[in-house]
Amino acid sequence: MDKYCKISKKCGGCAYQGIPYEEQLRKKETQVRKLLSDICPVRPIMGMEEPYHYRNKVHAAFARKHDGKVISGVYEEGTHRIVPVESCLIEDEKADAIIGTVRSLVNPFRIRIYNEDSGYGLLRHVMVRRGFQSGQILVVLVLASPILPAKNNFVKALRKEHPEITSIVLNVNAKRTSMVLGERNIVLYGKGYIEDTLCGKTFRISPQSFYQVNPVQTEKLYGKAVELAGLTGKERVIDAYCGIGTIGLIASGRAKEVIGVELNRDAVKDAIYNARINGIKNAKFYAGDAGEFMTVMAAEGEKADVLFMDPPRAGSGEAFLSSAVKQGPEKIIYISCNPETLARDLRYLKKKKYEVKEAWPVDCFAWTNHVETVVLLGKKKSTEDMVYAYVDYEPEDDTYLQGMKGNATYREIKEWIKAEYGMSVSSLYVAQIKDKCGFEKRQNYNIGENKAHVPNCPPEKEKAILKAFKHFRMI
Repeated sequence: MDKYCKISKKCGGCAYQGIPYEEQLRKKETQVRKLLSDICPVRPIMGMEEPYHYRNKVHAAFARKHDGKVISGVYEEGTHRIVPVESCLIEDEKADAIIGTVRSLVNPFRIRIYNEDSGYGLLRHVMVRRGFQSGQILVVLVLASPILPAKNNFVKALRKEHPEITSIVLNVNAKRTSMVLGERNIVLYGKGYIEDTLCGKTFRISPQSFYQVNPVQTEKLYGKAVELAGLTGKERVIDAYCGIGTIGLIASGRAKEVIGVELNRDAVKDAIYNARINGIKNAKFYAGDAGEFMTVMAAEGEKADVLFMDPPRAGSGEAFLSSAVKQGPEKIIYISCNPETLARDLRYLKKKKYEVKEAWPVDCFAWTNHVETVVLLGKKKSTEDMVYAYVDYEPEDDTYLQGMKGNATYREIKEWIKAEYGMSVSSLYVAQIKDKCGFEKRQNYNIGENKAHVPNCPPEKEKAILKAFKHFRMI
């Protein structure tokens, strides 16, 4: 029986609260199918076995009520009014308990709560990150000032209640902004980061690091992404929007070279560190715009075989996608957290050089209306990309030509050429050579109208088709 949250309507975070989990999966799969129905096949959604307490990152905003009571929780949907949360069905239970302890320490330590309207006060938010595999816990206290009164005693009091905490960081955010974290971090206890294991690789997670919040489903998501890439160990791979290098490093064991690109310099530092602690030597990471990076690579004649891209909810946009087309990888693996922007971007790529082959929805956000999707795209083959082979063969005698003229279907002609010469020819080319020989041809293969481009049969294929006509005694 599914559990129920009493504050779900006020919180607004779990839009599917009260809906059986199997029905949630059907809704999400239907959503993806509807948006991508005219683009590519959509495979069955990959759901969770246990869809509760999966969030390894928990954030709580703090406020003080008129009666002096300190509350913490999430903003009511569409507002900055805090809905008190003591426990949540999708958040890590240990993280909820730690936030509750911080809340209980505010008054004894006379910590002022930040007031968004006035801009006065100290404590704004608390964020807890836990490594589900490592068990390591990072607590981030977001303050409006770098000074926390009696900080040593506060750290001792917090760790007394939760000795499992491995690191505590003071993050300074003095700006009147809706952003949770500021740019400056002061380590109060431990290393200032935690480590966790994903798909057999170890990753350092700092306060600002992007790391998927559902590690169980992320293993399925990234595992499918690497599987779809079909790596053989010979490929050069680009990991765009690489963050701390998760996808690229997971794929590195099956690739010749991995290049990660990310705007966030702190994340790039983490990615370099992650490559080092995993003993990975075929991965390099760069700080910068991924689109610009790929454009420069293409201009310098540098090519990649596979592109992994995992953009934010807004999608990639035409600037990045055009750079991807210029780079021209054989495969693109697109990971998306927003099916609507995914559909938009796929339509753009489909108009260019790429065929959208298949999409796999993955439920990384149970009880919410969000869904992750991983999509495989392959570069379309043009006649310019094809390599033709021609074997100049003449039979020793032509007695088979004697007698009545024969006939053959398009299929028979193409199959004979394939068997004899190892060459594929289209029905269009057969029709063109029939026309040259004065044969009747089917309407389907008439020259295109207006300005539509119809390729002409290459000379080597014309020779092969004529050989087939002779074989079938058509000429």
